[in-house]
Amino acid sequence: MPEQNVLGGELATCSTDPTTGFERDGCCGTHPDDRGRHELCAVMTDEFLTFSKERGNDLVTPRPTLQFPGLSPGDRWCLCLGRWVEALEATRAERLPETTVPPVILEATNESVLDSVDMETLEAHAYDS
Repeated sequence: MPEQNVLGGELATCSTDPTTGFERDGCCGTHPDDRGRHELCAVMTDEFLTFSKERGNDLVTPRPTLQFPGLSPGDRWCLCLGRWVEALEATRAERLPETTVPPVILEATNESVLDSVDMETLEAHAYDS
């Protein structure tokens, strides 16, 4: 059975350019070996990329050995759920710009994230294409 998104439908592809997902299949699926839970599809922002790098996770620099192309603002990427939540909490606590929390592509975000983030919060940060 195909994995479901947070809206209850079939999980859509997050990105194939760059190709994302724990299995590099373009989808934010669940995987037993994925300790980072790359299950949330988000659109990268300058502010988030800077925030993530400052917190020790450089998403800009390419790492070919890990099949990681490096990200730019506007790229869609399956983020670690914990990093997105961290950005959300830091935005609230430290009064960072709202764009520090990258917008979420609900159709491509795995329903499993609902065990950590409520739907109302996801909808408040939904990408408006």
